[in-house]
Amino acid sequence: MRTTHLALGLLTTIALSFTALPGNAQSWPTQVVKIITPFPPGSGGDVTARPLAEKLAKRWGKPVIVENRPGADGIIAATAVLNSNDGHTLLYTNGGPLTSNLLAHAGSLAYNPDDLLPVAAAAEVYVAIGVPASLATSSLSEFVAQARLKKGQFNWSGTPGSLDYLVPGFLKRAGIDLPRVPYREVSMAMQDLSQDRLQFYAAALATQLPMAQTGKIKIIAITNSQRSPFLPDVPTARESGFPELEYEAFLGFFVPRGMSAELRKRIGTDLHAIDADGDLAARFNAIGMRLHVTTAAELQKIVTDERAALARYTQAVPR
Repeated sequence: MRTTHLALGLLTTIALSFTALPGNAQSWPTQVVKIITPFPPGSGGDVTARPLAEKLAKRWGKPVIVENRPGADGIIAATAVLNSNDGHTLLYTNGGPLTSNLLAHAGSLAYNPDDLLPVAAAAEVYVAIGVPASLATSSLSEFVAQARLKKGQFNWSGTPGSLDYLVPGFLKRAGIDLPRVPYREVSMAMQDLSQDRLQFYAAALATQLPMAQTGKIKIIAITNSQRSPFLPDVPTARESGFPELEYEAFLGFFVPRGMSAELRKRIGTDLHAIDADGDLAARFNAIGMRLHVTTAAELQKIVTDERAALARYTQAVPR
């Protein structure tokens, strides 16, 4: 009898555990949802993650918090998500942890990028080239001329990842050699840019737009294939005569491989639902980004295409 009771108790426990599993899309979420991003506070990734978290929290009926884990080319954030094992932790990132890290950390990457499965892209990112307002240049070609004239006096910085390959290639083809200055905080980079201690900054337009609007810096080009609707008079890098600097950026959600396909689909469906929120779209537009939710398959294609483009690019212009 005791054995029977134990067996029944065990079966009941298993059944209850199964209904509470984070992979059960019907009952999810059962606890606080964490969105980990590799970007520091104030960056484009951070300022878009927060309104998304706010809208998702209302939809899910559970708190959704954003946790910044910057540094190490996104490795810290990616490994934190992969090691979470709670079914309630998402990665919100650009392509770096899934694309350029395969090159930057070839043979030593502490995780397998393919263990991060796509859920949906959430934002179309316009990448801007910013220069100090005091710099006597209003175009990429004029910047190149100034850098040649003031050899050894200019430097550059930008969002870690694919731009670590694209910008040096652009500089090399332009015949100029600028050292890269690393920054842990976006605010420090923007301060140096406005004070002419940094002369070339490649990062999300959302990061630079406030200072551009107040005249502290100038945006001289957009790396995307199309001009930004937020600065329609600013040409693309290709239009400026530098197609090697063309780059399409995104911000999207990824989850550990262990999360069920059903739950990934559920999260994607909820992201598509808030994509129709006019208030959220307006908040994205206000900072120079476009709310654009894709399918998981579309995000996977974006990642695959970026990997292929970086591979081709590094063969043509070795770092």
